[in-house]
Amino acid sequence: MSRQPVVIIGSGLAGYTVAREFRKLDAETPIQLISADHGGFYSKPMLSNALATGKTPASILNANAEKMAEQLKMTIRPHSRITAIDPSSKTVTLQSGEKSSYSQLILALGADPIRLALEGNGTEAILSVNDLDDYHQLCTALKGKKDVTILGAGLIGCEFANDLAVAGYRVRVIDISVQPLGRLLPEAAGAFLQRRLEAIGVVFHLGAATQCIERIHESLRLTLANSEIIQTDVVLSAIGLRPRTALAEAAGIAVNRGIAVSRSLQTRYSDIYALGDCAEVEGRVLPFVMPIMHAARGLAATLARTPTSIKYPAMPVLVKTPACPTVVSPPDPGKPGEWHVEESEDSVKALFQSADGKLLGYALLGTVTKEKNLLATQLPAVME
Repeated sequence: MSRQPVVIIGSGLAGYTVAREFRKLDAETPIQLISADHGGFYSKPMLSNALATGKTPASILNANAEKMAEQLKMTIRPHSRITAIDPSSKTVTLQSGEKSSYSQLILALGADPIRLALEGNGTEAILSVNDLDDYHQLCTALKGKKDVTILGAGLIGCEFANDLAVAGYRVRVIDISVQPLGRLLPEAAGAFLQRRLEAIGVVFHLGAATQCIERIHESLRLTLANSEIIQTDVVLSAIGLRPRTALAEAAGIAVNRGIAVSRSLQTRYSDIYALGDCAEVEGRVLPFVMPIMHAARGLAATLARTPTSIKYPAMPVLVKTPACPTVVSPPDPGKPGEWHVEESEDSVKALFQSADGKLLGYALLGTVTKEKNLLATQLPAVME
C-alpha cells in the first residue's frame, strides 16, 4: 500500500522551503505541492526592486514547476485551487471536484493585498503587486506611461517608490501617516528617509487619505480627503497584506489575524500545519523572509518525526531603498522603552532601549547600516 503524500498548499517561499528542507531529511515520502498559479519558484521580495534594473517577469522566474518537481522529486499541480479541507477524512477538494488525500497537510497560503473601499469608477484600475503575475500586469500597465501614484508609504510602498523613480517615472506617494514607514521608524528616521526619497524625485502627500478615483479618458484622477486633486497614469496600492485564512476557517481551524498555530506550527488538528504570511504563531504574524526560513526548517524536522518548537532570533529587516539604505529591527510593541536618536548629515542611528539601557530594537539609515550585525547580537530573541 502506497503512503499518502505530505500535501503543501502554496508555491511561495514558505511552501517551497518546507519541501526543500523536508527532502534533505526524507528522500522517500511522497510530496504533492498544489499551486493556484503557475507553480514556478522565484524571489518574491525581488518584485519591488526589479523595474530599475529592467527585469522582466520571465527573468525573475528561477525555475518553472516542471523543473522544481524534478529537483525536489515531488508532484506539483499548477493552476489548481483547493476549495475545501476535510480534516476527518484527511482530504482536500480541488476546484474540479477531485479529492486528494494527505498524511500531513501544510498551509502555505500567503496573504492578499488589502483593498481600500474607495469611491469612483476608477477603482478597478488600481493595481497591487503580490506575485509574479501581478508584476507582469504592472509592467504592461506602465508601457508608454510616466506618472505613477502609490497608495501607502510602508515598506513595499517605499521600495516601489524608489524603484519606479530610478526607472524614470514621476512618483507620488499618499499615506495617512505623517511620515514614511510610520509603523517602523521614529520621527527623525522617517523624515530622513523622506528627504532621501524626495532627492530622487519622489513626491509625498502625507497625512492624507484618498477618497475617490475616477477614470478620465486614459488617466486617473484621485481626490484626497483634503480636496487635493492628483492626475496620474497608474495607481499602485501598497497598503498592506491580510493573511489568507478563509480555507482554514471553513475547515474549523482556529483563526485570529492569521491561522492560529502553536510553536510547532500545528493547528488544532495534529496533522495540519501552517506557516508564512498566512500563519499566526502564538499571536505573531511575521511576514518576512527570515521568519519563513526559520519556520520552514523547524517544520521540516517535525514532519520528519523530530518534533521541533520554532525559535525566532532577532531578525532585522533590510528595506530595499538604495536611495536611503535602511535596516530595521522593530521593538516588541508590548515592551516599554524609548527611542534614542543620533543624527548626522548622512545617517540616522535610532536605538530603542528599555529603562535599564537594554537594546530592544533599532533603525539604522544611511552610512550606519554597517553596524546592523554588531547591534543585532545585542537584541533579544523574537521568540525563545
